[in-house]
Amino acid sequence: MPPSDRIRDHAGQGATTVAAHRARRRLRADQARQLADLLRHQLLADGFPDGTLPHETVLATDYRATRNTVRQALDLLRAEGLVDRLPGVGTVVVARKYPHGLDRLMGLAETLHEHGTVTNEVRTMGPAPAPAPVAERLRVQPGADVLYIERLRRLNGLPLSLDLTYIPLDIGTALLGADLENNDVFRLLEAITGQRLGHAEITLEAVNADTHSAAVLEAPRGAAVLMLERLTHLADGRPVDLEFIRFRGDRITMSGLLHRSL
Repeated sequence: MPPSDRIRDHAGQGATTVAAHRARRRLRADQARQLADLLRHQLLADGFPDGTLPHETVLATDYRATRNTVRQALDLLRAEGLVDRLPGVGTVVVARKYPHGLDRLMGLAETLHEHGTVTNEVRTMGPAPAPAPVAERLRVQPGADVLYIERLRRLNGLPLSLDLTYIPLDIGTALLGADLENNDVFRLLEAITGQRLGHAEITLEAVNADTHSAAVLEAPRGAAVLMLERLTHLADGRPVDLEFIRFRGDRITMSGLLHRSL
């Protein structure tokens, strides 16, 4: 074989080896993400009640994975702030996420009452001209005053969400003297109007925390937060509460029960 052919053949073998190595790395990374998803579910479901994950060899056996794959999966969970590695102890749970259901219309304190105490820090509250999109959705005249409320909500003292709320002023005026620090707005609205809340339209998306939101939530700037936009109606159909809620993504998980209907 001419020298030039041998060089090309050797180069081809090298390229094949590099490609195979990259394919193995991609496969292991995919497997690590899959394992991290399974372990995250276990964490969120209190599957490790003593706060310690099984040893890497046990996880590798249980999930039929290699030790390297297990280590990568644990590294992913550690990067999320859910677990940490303690010398002489192993991998321990250092944070948890709290469940927030999407299939029932409830206030935050009602939703999380089994997990601790929700308190509200009212940062801003008062009448303000309604921006056009707010006026349209609350069915008030453009530029008409609405009650604007900004609250930092904590669970067991830890910042959980930053809530921006708009309420029609004929209803909102009665909230000016209410105890918003210890009560959900939903319960107060029902007491003021004498009606039950009926339904809400929601949109959920992930956004990056802006400088203000990150500072208030004590989260890193640019961290992912869950943005819940919710327009709540009274039982008679009137829209009464438009909210933009930024949840710390590392402290909340959203869930719901869906039924297939064609």
